[in-house]
Amino acid sequence: MIAGITGLGRFGGFLATLVVASVTHRPPIRSTFEEAYRIGVRSLPILLTISVFVGTNLSVQGYNAFAPLGGQRLIGMFVALAGVRELAPIMVAAMVAAKAGTEMASQIAVMRIRQQIDALEVMSINPHWYLVTPRLFGIVLVLPALTVLSVFALVTASWLVAIFQLGLNGQQFIEYASSTTRLVDLWYCMVKAFAFGITICVVSCYYGFQSSPGPSGVGSATNAAVVSSAVACAVSNYLLSRVLYG
Repeated sequence: MIAGITGLGRFGGFLATLVVASVTHRPPIRSTFEEAYRIGVRSLPILLTISVFVGTNLSVQGYNAFAPLGGQRLIGMFVALAGVRELAPIMVAAMVAAKAGTEMASQIAVMRIRQQIDALEVMSINPHWYLVTPRLFGIVLVLPALTVLSVFALVTASWLVAIFQLGLNGQQFIEYASSTTRLVDLWYCMVKAFAFGITICVVSCYYGFQSSPGPSGVGSATNAAVVSSAVACAVSNYLLSRVLYG
């Protein structure tokens, strides 16, 4: 219990230092766009691939669930509820945490054990602003866009499977999907993505800063960052869904 409280205190101190550093220094515009490219563009191919196959699976599973009840036409509603509202945001967050989050944690952890972070402090450069703020602004900039693209790929793949594989009416699919979801649901997805981006970056960079010496310390920090980010995003997803849709 003492260790847990101590850890929360360290994380709170890290978060407070990051907020102060981000507010009191000029925005790192160039570094932000470099991080946005690294996080967003490099994650896009695998993300779209997974979104397509998740969409196809939603159509197949929805058909198998509704067919015994004679409700095959409700697949559009099922995809909209499961995919657009819940699955797409958390899926994007999990993929970015697994790829970009591990890179953040490992890169900062290596800098920690090589004493490069200490060197930044000696040169009067705030390491939180220099290392974390660009990554934070970059992930917040691209994660909502990645979520929208994931939703589009997921729904399109599901619609194509419903028409060409399952033999359903494409117009009915669109009508049920659009009647179930509204434009505000897309905004809610972006709100979730915004929150997930902050969570992934802050948690990953925190474990990078707290890395212990040696290669094993880098590995432990990276592993802890991925696990903690995934758990934090899952909990945040439930809380945000309760607030936004409750």
